Amino acid sequence: MKEFNKICITQVASTVLSLLGVDTGEKMAQPIDEVLLKAQEKFGEHKCDRVVMYNPDAIAFWIYERFQKKYFSGLDSNTDLRLPMLSVFPPVTPVCFGSMYSGLQPSEHGIQSYTKPVLKCETLFDRLLAAGKKVAIVSTEGDSISLIFLEREMDYFIYKTVQKCNEKAHELIKKDEYDVIVLYNTDYDYWMHRSSPTGLLARNALKKNVAEYSALKDLIQSEWKDKHHTALAFAPDHGCHRWLGLLGTHGINEPCDMNTVHFWSMV
Repeated sequence: MKEFNKICITQVASTVLSLLGVDTGEKMAQPIDEVLLKAQEKFGEHKCDRVVMYNPDAIAFWIYERFQKKYFSGLDSNTDLRLPMLSVFPPVTPVCFGSMYSGLQPSEHGIQSYTKPVLKCETLFDRLLAAGKKVAIVSTEGDSISLIFLEREMDYFIYKTVQKCNEKAHELIKKDEYDVIVLYNTDYDYWMHRSSPTGLLARNALKKNVAEYSALKDLIQSEWKDKHHTALAFAPDHGCHRWLGLLGTHGINEPCDMNTVHFWSMV
């Protein structure tokens, strides 16, 4: 029987703040020690001054295990850290990203179902802005990340397609004006729901997600070499499972939906 992973996605917010030397406050879950230790190992006593969060949607830990050699070998060999992660319940996108970027459980930040209100609680973004950091969110329109963190003094780049989002994120890295960039990709989740978690269209999207992370890392290395200490994360929100023997879905309190996997690179 599969077990639940131990490190919760609520710990991501304080991890990012700690990497950047920004106070985490009292309410957020504790940072992920493994990430902070890896940053110290790579950068010494210097803090990161850039963080890029890449958020592909719905990539389950069991998907990683099943396709580790076929699709994820590049991440395993090209990242500094792989962490089995635990989502929050219910494992649906607005709930999970609300928790990932507030550091709070759903009952604390207020989104407890598939709804997309603007979060009124303090989030990672509020603490970054208070510390004078410049933040950009890049997302497809109508998706959770494009909506639940609105009404803050940061920049939002919202497009119709994943391709346009990726192109904009690359442009922002080249311009080098932001301390934190969040890039969301919906494509694996989109095709998983319309075929299955292991269907051809979903697997094609999965390959593109892995390739996009590698492209981001290569770009950061070429554009920011000797300029910044950057933490780059591959950070899905939740997992998924097959429903009625075919279509993919998520939202149950089982390891298939609750377990995901994160990767970190210190560039």
